[in-house]
Amino acid sequence: MIEPGLFLFGLFLLLLFVGVPILTSIGVTALLFLWTFNLGLQVTASNVYANIAKFPLLAIPFFILAGFVMDRAGLSRGLVHLLNLIIGPVRGGLGLVAVGGCVFFGAISGTGPADTAAIGTVMIPAMVRRGYAVGFAAALVAAAATTDVLIPPSVAFVVYAVITETSVSRLFAAGVLPGLLMGLALIVPVIWISRRRGWGGEPWGTAREIAAAAWGAKWGLVAPVVILGGIYGGVFTPTEAAVVAVGYGLFVGFVVFRNLGFRDLYEIFRDSAVATSVVMIVVGFAGLFAWTGSTLGVMDRAAKALLGFSDNPYVILLLLNVMLIVAGMLLDAISIYYVFVPIFLPLMKQFGWDPVWFGVMMTVNLAIGTITPPVAVNLYVASRIAGTSMEEISRWVLPFFVALLAALVLVIYIPALSLWLPDALGIR
Repeated sequence: MIEPGLFLFGLFLLLLFVGVPILTSIGVTALLFLWTFNLGLQVTASNVYANIAKFPLLAIPFFILAGFVMDRAGLSRGLVHLLNLIIGPVRGGLGLVAVGGCVFFGAISGTGPADTAAIGTVMIPAMVRRGYAVGFAAALVAAAATTDVLIPPSVAFVVYAVITETSVSRLFAAGVLPGLLMGLALIVPVIWISRRRGWGGEPWGTAREIAAAAWGAKWGLVAPVVILGGIYGGVFTPTEAAVVAVGYGLFVGFVVFRNLGFRDLYEIFRDSAVATSVVMIVVGFAGLFAWTGSTLGVMDRAAKALLGFSDNPYVILLLLNVMLIVAGMLLDAISIYYVFVPIFLPLMKQFGWDPVWFGVMMTVNLAIGTITPPVAVNLYVASRIAGTSMEEISRWVLPFFVALLAALVLVIYIPALSLWLPDALGIR
């Protein structure tokens, strides 16, 4: 008889290889195994419902909605203008503005594609007008938007917290320094390439212009303080913070900027509903896939196989991260969490790894996956905005991939980068 684990993952990978969509591959594989091994197809509905009917997951639709609302309200434009006056004139300055804008908007939004769209629509055309290569501009914004997955609030951390029963607030705090580190790592290739190409920036802003821009961007600057300050101050939970973020964005759009109307709400809710449905359907069926594998004992045997490969934790870490990088090229982050975390949990217990640090490490790795083709959602969004091909963007993304990989290595081997802030804030 064929080993169930080889059959399970083999069929899943085969479906991916022949071009079947990820969701269909996961769902069909899980359902086939439920039928083949007499686990009962009747458990499908209750299992899928149980996977999505969890209170922390309510944060996902609201953070996605908040991102759409704040993008449509134009909060990113004021932030980008302020950054441009401060750091835009230096060599490669517009590239640095793009990185800073993505990092800052990451504290408002919760997903990389939303960050790519919000900053890309402003920065990619601006960089092209100043002589930057369109492929470089698009690849940079896509790479900088990977920080959104780490900078709280983060949809990815919510999913990981639900699977591992880890504190969402602690994960949010743990992601801050690694997210900033990723942004700093991107500065190196930006300056290096810009100096070689002779790309500059805009004129320096005067003190009066900077002050005026800061005042104009105040609502964007205050947003992270309201959202994150409320979470860490104990005013509301991360799930409640997502609702507050939506309310804040609607208030700014309707009352302050007055650039949102009820007609805009239809498009905002429609786009948010589509994005949310994609995420939640994946959560439901990926959870079913993970439950099927666990019930058959596949996950435990896979973990034991990894432990049999080596008892050196650093070798295992290297192996796990190589696996995740390859998986990130083929799967979305949520599917990877549900497929791989049940395998990794016994390893965490075996080596005494902190689940928060491990979650941050895993999320940094999966954030890099958003710019590694063929499944590179940030690159696809940037490609549409820039009006250029994926081939052109992929040619420019390599130096940014290397920079983010260096940040990942530091996160792996210096756990304090992830654990210092939540420990300092006393978050449990």
